[in-house]
Amino acid sequence: MTQPPDPTLFTDPDAALARVTEIYETSAQRIRDAFETLGRGEDPGRVHAPYPMVSISADHRDLNVDARPSFGVLLEPGRYATTLTRPDLFADYYREQLALIMTRHGQPVRVTESTRQIPLPFVLEQSVVDLDEAGVRALQDSFALPDLIATNDGIADGQIPPPGSADKPLALFSAERVDYSLARLKHYTGTEPGDFQRFILLTNYQRYIDAFIEFAEAEVAAGTYAAFVEPERPTDPAAPHARGRSQVQMPAYHLQREDGDGITMINIGIGPSNAKTMTDHLAVLRPHCWLMLGHCAGLRRSQLLGDYVLAHGYVRADHVLDDDIPTWVPIPPIAEVQTALQEATAEVTGLRGRDMKRRVRTGTVLTTDNRNWELRFHEMFGELNMSRAIAVDMESATIAANGFRFRVPYGTLLCVSDKPLHGELKLPGMASDFYRTQVNRHLLIGLKAMEILRNQPVDRLHSRKLRSFAETAFQ
Repeated sequence: MTQPPDPTLFTDPDAALARVTEIYETSAQRIRDAFETLGRGEDPGRVHAPYPMVSISADHRDLNVDARPSFGVLLEPGRYATTLTRPDLFADYYREQLALIMTRHGQPVRVTESTRQIPLPFVLEQSVVDLDEAGVRALQDSFALPDLIATNDGIADGQIPPPGSADKPLALFSAERVDYSLARLKHYTGTEPGDFQRFILLTNYQRYIDAFIEFAEAEVAAGTYAAFVEPERPTDPAAPHARGRSQVQMPAYHLQREDGDGITMINIGIGPSNAKTMTDHLAVLRPHCWLMLGHCAGLRRSQLLGDYVLAHGYVRADHVLDDDIPTWVPIPPIAEVQTALQEATAEVTGLRGRDMKRRVRTGTVLTTDNRNWELRFHEMFGELNMSRAIAVDMESATIAANGFRFRVPYGTLLCVSDKPLHGELKLPGMASDFYRTQVNRHLLIGLKAMEILRNQPVDRLHSRKLRSFAETAFQ
């Protein structure tokens, strides 16, 4: 007798994605309906609202021996699985990743309900029901709540799965970890996760945001980009300098394309803690690249205020990632990003050859967690000298290290805003016309670099430098 087809197996990525969406939306609607029931004073019972799970099995004969792909490949025989969330947001990404593993291994994927329940706060962002103390306690009886045991970066950090684990990881992040970061992104940036684009600029200086707003509005008006989205505006948007001064901690501004390959710019403020916080959460969006465009202290006499620093190495004195990626782990430059930044610098400034070398220094950036590091210069002299550092800042190494950690291509182009070792401090009125011109060009270089990277094949940008010997198939 012929066995009936297994309804959980799919050979078409669109059909698999449709089933993922069906499971997720059914679970989310159950949560919404049950919460309304609770708000009416009725008992909804224990709500069954599982995340969808995708798995695929492969034996030795199914493995792909082509060494060229940097992602989308199962490395060992076994069953691989991951929970998924927000198919409305990640549909293109999921479809691409599913198609790659199906094609390269010739095996179907299985889509089922997982054993992990969707936590209530990840479906209902705001409650429209007033709950008394008993109602709040009842939430725990009816709904799953966030579970920090299941919300971690163990896969990304290369931890060995617990003994007896049936499945190998298919993706870097579980559904709960993704949902956690999506909620945090909205909280910190004042914009929706769906607003974010796949090319991201990070800055520590407000002037770049002001310039980005002007650039973005001109691009939308010209029809080059589809839309420009910014955080909630202040009460009086017409007030001088009101725009760009958002009340959220790390406001994000999104110059959008229909395909999602536009540019998002975020003012992360000052310090490695902010840099880690933002990139921890951005990583779940699987961006194609993030770049740091910020200010730094120049360490060489030959540097002028407004000169650029293209980082090709980092001294990690920021400390915020020491427990996640030890300082003995090298953070290599990504060749494609470095080349794009050099090409963009030449195109925007018109400089070539020796003239370029006078204005752009390539070298090591030291990132510190001490804003007043200058007061410890005698203690730091040896460290600065031995490292051959040419600049000091507070974010770049953190952003690069987290890019390496989460397999997101990264790069750094800084602008020298002071030279404390040579008596040139950040004081009012010291900025020259040359410096102001260079700051404006700095943003244009970052934007041009993103354009260059966008025109390259995606698999070329997602370098194998970012992959380990035990890597997940989803990039």
